[in-house]
Amino acid sequence: MLKLFTLAAAVLISIGSAASAATAPPVKLSKSGICHSTSSAWYSRTKSFTSFDAIDACIASGGRYPKGYSPGTSAPQPPAHKVGQQDYDRDQHFGSWIDEDGDCFNTRHEILRELSTGPVTTQGCRVIHGRWNDPYTGNIYLESRLLDIDHMVPLKWAWEHGADKWSAEARKSFANDPRNLFAVEAGANRSKGASGPLDWLPPNRDYQCEYVLRFKRIALTWKLEMSGSERGALDRLQERLCTD
Repeated sequence: MLKLFTLAAAVLISIGSAASAATAPPVKLSKSGICHSTSSAWYSRTKSFTSFDAIDACIASGGRYPKGYSPGTSAPQPPAHKVGQQDYDRDQHFGSWIDEDGDCFNTRHEILRELSTGPVTTQGCRVIHGRWNDPYTGNIYLESRLLDIDHMVPLKWAWEHGADKWSAEARKSFANDPRNLFAVEAGANRSKGASGPLDWLPPNRDYQCEYVLRFKRIALTWKLEMSGSERGALDRLQERLCTD
């Protein structure tokens, strides 16, 4: 009887362990090739990913650890929420597109007109058709409805890196700065969300080097704040992507 009880207990423990493993949060392989376990500061932000049961399996598949992380160390942390920093609200803090020159075309449609490599068709104050080379996917689009106007340096990322201290006028200027605006396929833009290059890169590998260079240039132009570790991680990412 004792042996039967011991065997039954062992089976229950085994089943319980298997069930626990099955329900454990997956390791996430992001679109940019980074393996995020639950200890990663970017785990909850990674929405589009391939699942793995363990970090080793993710790395073995060709993924890599987050920059600044190696086994046995803590994952790098994003900038801490600053004392006195308000909760982010895009509409409240950056507003919507503006019509700066009063020609009835707001910033979205001005950018579509400017970036089209062919004649554009308009309807009222909107650009409907044109020819756009999307640098994020490498594809060509002829209908504006398929495109978003992306802030290469996302508004929320900027807010968390110093824009919370700017005036309302400065934030409006940043949100409508054409140097930071690109016509890109809507799905690619939405998969990026508010991520910076350390957590998201465009799927078009031929553009990844330029993407990081432009991102850093815009952040520098607007004097956005980065920690030393974050700046170092971006430099290492640039070196890896921009070295032939």
